[in-house]
Amino acid sequence: MRFELTILGSSSALPTSQRNLTAHVLNVYERFFLIDCGEGTQIQLRRNKIKFGRINHIFISHLHGDHIYGLFGLLSSFNLLDRTEDLHIYAHEPLKKGIRYMIRNYEGRFNYSIRFHPLDPHQQHKIYEDLRLSVYAFPLRHSIPSSGFLFVEKPRELNIRKGYVKKYNISVRQIQQIKNGADFVPENGPVIPNEQITEPPYRQRSYAFCTDTAYDESVIPYIRQADLLYHEATFADEHQDQAEATLHATARQAGKIAQKAGVKQLIIGHFSARYKEEQINRLLEEAREEFASTQLAYDGLVHPIYPYRVGRD
Repeated sequence: MRFELTILGSSSALPTSQRNLTAHVLNVYERFFLIDCGEGTQIQLRRNKIKFGRINHIFISHLHGDHIYGLFGLLSSFNLLDRTEDLHIYAHEPLKKGIRYMIRNYEGRFNYSIRFHPLDPHQQHKIYEDLRLSVYAFPLRHSIPSSGFLFVEKPRELNIRKGYVKKYNISVRQIQQIKNGADFVPENGPVIPNEQITEPPYRQRSYAFCTDTAYDESVIPYIRQADLLYHEATFADEHQDQAEATLHATARQAGKIAQKAGVKQLIIGHFSARYKEEQINRLLEEAREEFASTQLAYDGLVHPIYPYRVGRD
């Protein structure tokens, strides 16, 4: 039951020879969700062996070019690959016009339908839900409307101890009742309490995505206690003035947000191209001074979020 992040691009406005522009893929139970789509995303999907046909939902944080210019080529490739399944895009309203213009003037028609879901950049709201997952958008503070995303696994059922199923020949109907919290009543013998016959479920897993954004503590309620937080860290301490002027964040500020939100782990990325690879470790050091459980993003990083059981009171 995989809940796994793959980072396709970890640079900021300019790509480098080693870092592409922002794009992530979150695999939830073998359903693939693309988050942002900077230039080069198609190539990175192929390098990471992620099949185009597995992507049915694309989430766009904001409409700066380094986060969307790969989208138009990807949509065209879907068409060339004879896609027929609907594609859902979650983004701010102006992108809808851009997609229509591209199709009308350069493609003519698509073999598949695009279902556009507009984001409200001013408030948190649920934008997607299925049997396994809920996705929320929330406002970030940037130079244009920008949204972060929170992916939250749905609560799991209780787990029945296998020995009891075999011992009492428990029916499928009774198994479902027990998973929903009922005690077990055998034909002969005393009632077996639910706590005795079940194990606690695995805890819900969550992933929060915050880029592009200035340092802004108002995001903390939206991402509190996330298992994994990706937060932009465009600049080092020495360039904090530029971070403030462009409404971006420093690595240290990303660490502060992670610490205040009580997340489990932090990945920093969206690094300015001014920093050579050997200099990026300095960003890691500055973030870790605020939040020890921090790691650097790099293209091709795969980060699984493992389940663990919830204890009983």
